[in-house]
Amino acid sequence: MSKKIVQAFAPGAISSIFEVFSTKPDGAKIDDLRYMGARGGGFGLQLGVNTKVTIEEASKSCINVTINNQFATEEAKVSKDVAQTLLSKVEKKYAVTVAHQIDVPIGMGFGTSAGGALTTGLALKEALNLPLTFNQIGEIAHLAEIKLQTGLGTVSSLTASGGLILVTEPGAPGICKIDRIPINPEYFIVAGFYNTKIPKTVFSFEHKNEINRYGKEALTKILRTPCLETFLSNCWLFAQKTGFATNKICNLIDLAMQAGAIGATQNMIGEAVHAIVLKKNVTAVVEAFKQVLPEEQVLRSKIDFQGVRLIGDNTEEETV
Repeated sequence: MSKKIVQAFAPGAISSIFEVFSTKPDGAKIDDLRYMGARGGGFGLQLGVNTKVTIEEASKSCINVTINNQFATEEAKVSKDVAQTLLSKVEKKYAVTVAHQIDVPIGMGFGTSAGGALTTGLALKEALNLPLTFNQIGEIAHLAEIKLQTGLGTVSSLTASGGLILVTEPGAPGICKIDRIPINPEYFIVAGFYNTKIPKTVFSFEHKNEINRYGKEALTKILRTPCLETFLSNCWLFAQKTGFATNKICNLIDLAMQAGAIGATQNMIGEAVHAIVLKKNVTAVVEAFKQVLPEEQVLRSKIDFQGVRLIGDNTEEETV
């Protein structure tokens, strides 16, 4: 009997602004979940989610998911749902192991749930040799996030080819509309975050109408003058107007700008800030954040321009 191992990578995905599309304009429920989603924009990071999927024929199918070498339950529910959906498409039974190595913070607005779902789908599709397109895999991951209420638009943004991504129409991959603002590939992102996992579901914001009004207003201004500076300034206004920005967030923004960042805004949603920085100013912004945060709560990364992808050689190993 043999086992097959396939690996995939998803960039960390920082959302800087969003509008929620979970109901129709009249407030009625959207029947087709593929059309639920979000409009907004953000950045992909070269740090993110590395996933190794191992399959082996078995008497009955089972799925085990680990995150950073620890068995996961709640944090891995979206990845497990994607794996179950793909396993239902084959007749044979398999023991599946999904091993996520995540090098960005979990639960603080770095897109780890969507990244785990997409890499699981991409790697398991390859391991099972399923005839699925990239958008079809993305749709499965998007629907898992919608059903489990862990996200709305991050899967769609991750199917783009990186950079500064705009989701201009909501929905699953293949339904949504994606655009990008061209930016210098030499920019760095410096992020600072507090270990505060904000309890939330993306479907139950108490002031969703207000969020959507400010989100639409900001995205309209961004699309009118699509450049990095306009994007960052309008996203920061959005964070302040919606009340997401705490005093700690405001302090981090001030520190980043004083240290030479081109611009900075808040992760959506988390008590975290991402600043866009020229290489010559990276150390200064990192040191500024370290005035109020421990070193392990400050990260730096170049911006990703490739998106979700298979990595390495697919291997098939004989087992005794």
